[in-house]
Amino acid sequence: MIAPTKQDALATPRHDDFLTDARNRMVDSQIRPNKVSDPRILDAMRHLPREMFLPEGLRALAYSDQNVPLGNGRVLLQPMVLARLVQAAEALPNETALVIAAGTGYSAALLAAIGCKVTALESGGASLPAKSALAAAAPLVTSETGSLREGWPAGGPYDIILIDGAVSEVPSALASQLRHGSGRLLTIIRNSEHTGYAVQAEPTQAGISVRQLFDCVCPLLPEFVPAPTFKF
Repeated sequence: MIAPTKQDALATPRHDDFLTDARNRMVDSQIRPNKVSDPRILDAMRHLPREMFLPEGLRALAYSDQNVPLGNGRVLLQPMVLARLVQAAEALPNETALVIAAGTGYSAALLAAIGCKVTALESGGASLPAKSALAAAAPLVTSETGSLREGWPAGGPYDIILIDGAVSEVPSALASQLRHGSGRLLTIIRNSEHTGYAVQAEPTQAGISVRQLFDCVCPLLPEFVPAPTFKF
């Protein structure tokens, strides 16, 4: 067997270099062309190891321009969609954020990377599958387990609530945990099997004010599927 030469070693791309290139290509070809300009988000997405927040068999899809299916109605959100949701939050340093259906933990890590104090909430049946990655990339994120519909009032009021998936309507129980006068909730409204749109919601004295942001689609979170109604 012929031992590799120094020249051979230099000609073989390092795995770390490949991943760095993949992150840069994601930002430059998917994120920036889609109206994301916040330098904090761009920098964080260039450095967060997105592949580590996926099960090993799905890591090849980490930087693809799509939702990555995780099973049980969960996805790792399409990079552009998540970046635009986070940018719409207009997070200020040290603001408190709650991530509902935190899934892999990537969204929580992204919010932490831009300076938020983050709580990641998952239901008992869907614990964070990449908890070790979240602990390594964002050790200050607090992970909690509980009802997604009920949120995590103990950590509120929150400046930002991000629902990491689609719902049929903005949950009033979650909106009520926002800081009065300045809190905002970001999520995706799924209005049919193949269509949906991102929204920003804010509680007002007259109710919840919802502003449509951009078209996008992802699966409806099972915990937020409307209860069936009886029809004659």
